[in-house]
Amino acid sequence: MVMEFREKDLDLQNIISDEVNKYLKRDLGMMAATKRAPQQLIDKYEKMEVPEKGRDIYDIMNELDNEILEYIHRGNHPRSFSFIPGPGSRLSWLGDILTTANNIHASNFKNATLPISIERNLVNYFAGKLGFEIKPAGGVFVSGGSMANLTAVVTARDEKIATKEVYRAVVYISDQVHHSLSKAFHMAGIPKENVRRISVDAEFKMDLKALAETVKKDTEAGMKPILAVGTAGTTNTGAVDDINGMADICEANDLWLHIDGAYGLSHLLSTKGRDLFPGIERADSVSWDAHKLLFQTYSCAMVIVKEKQHLLNSFSEQAEYLDDIQSDDDVIDPEMIGMELTRPARAVKLWITLQVLGEEQYRARIDYGQRLAEYTAEIVEEMENWKIISRPSLSILSFKYIHPNLSEAENNKVLSNAAQRMAASGYAVTYTTELNRQKVIRMCTINPETTKEDIMGTLNRLDGFVKDEIEGL
Repeated sequence: MVMEFREKDLDLQNIISDEVNKYLKRDLGMMAATKRAPQQLIDKYEKMEVPEKGRDIYDIMNELDNEILEYIHRGNHPRSFSFIPGPGSRLSWLGDILTTANNIHASNFKNATLPISIERNLVNYFAGKLGFEIKPAGGVFVSGGSMANLTAVVTARDEKIATKEVYRAVVYISDQVHHSLSKAFHMAGIPKENVRRISVDAEFKMDLKALAETVKKDTEAGMKPILAVGTAGTTNTGAVDDINGMADICEANDLWLHIDGAYGLSHLLSTKGRDLFPGIERADSVSWDAHKLLFQTYSCAMVIVKEKQHLLNSFSEQAEYLDDIQSDDDVIDPEMIGMELTRPARAVKLWITLQVLGEEQYRARIDYGQRLAEYTAEIVEEMENWKIISRPSLSILSFKYIHPNLSEAENNKVLSNAAQRMAASGYAVTYTTELNRQKVIRMCTINPETTKEDIMGTLNRLDGFVKDEIEGL
């Protein structure tokens, strides 16, 4: 007896077509960059029960369009300047639709031969951009920078210290490093007290003298330094650590060098390319997010290592039920070099985008983002009582309002309130961060659809909100 299920009776073809058309026709610039859901809707969906009998699909779609997907932060909005925006290309979205619709299980070569061939090809392509030798280099697509960093940390741990000695392992990061590294160290069993936070210089780069001295001190104390993490494009300022200098220290002390380039390394495709990251070819591993400046939808990232064998050493396992589909040639299945067995074909959508746009278009888009950051700095410098705190670097800059008659605490409060008012207005997202204990506005201008008019409109509104706040003091 064949069961007849309700999905067959639904007009899914027309519903899907309608939703796709709505998406393609919408003008994000006319929508709110961020919109907070009212409490009544939060209560509605947190308390909603699963019905005994299914509801009308058009009622569900109405809730999705007008409620659930209305009250979100739109990272692909042309005036979403905080965090690191995710301006996903429609080409990437197309790839998402196709790979999801085909429900690809991209764990091994025999399940998804050509999607994995594409993944291997792109890993080799990006390894080449880093200056790694294609063989023995390797890598795997993962969900995001957090998983990429965790994969690299575990690999470094296994390469540099015996499991029974992990309590002696010491790792080194700057105080500008992404918070995902702290999680990675914890999950890898590195004691919290063995994580050394190295200070940064005036340009927010790791202080290499402090790093060398700390490594020396730990070694003399009987500890085992195993890993230093540099950043190629910090979240706060876009700063790039001195990779060559870090590599010298790591090589002299047998440390693994990991570079968190989740955001910044995509600038390897820009006009300046590897000149922005001298020494990147000396890293042992990198993390690299495609869902940031490679314009992919969430989630799509990579961890790339100089020697693929290290990933195999950490993640290769044999499961009897996989015997019939294990690769029998020189192809190494993704599930053997990363945490995931169940995994989507993340590389396909990036491949589509790269093939359609080509390097020339990528280069133009990334260069444009940096020029927008420089333009923003020029405008800010002309505004009364505004000061640049960190110069444009990899399309990121930070600045703040400093009224001469207000205290630092009052200026900070005025700036924070102005940023909240901006978000509440829906026009743009320009939240604050903290640098040297100062509240600053941080803007990341990587969306190729952002215009100079968007920049000017945002800065004018910020200035107006600040002045309104001062009048209310």
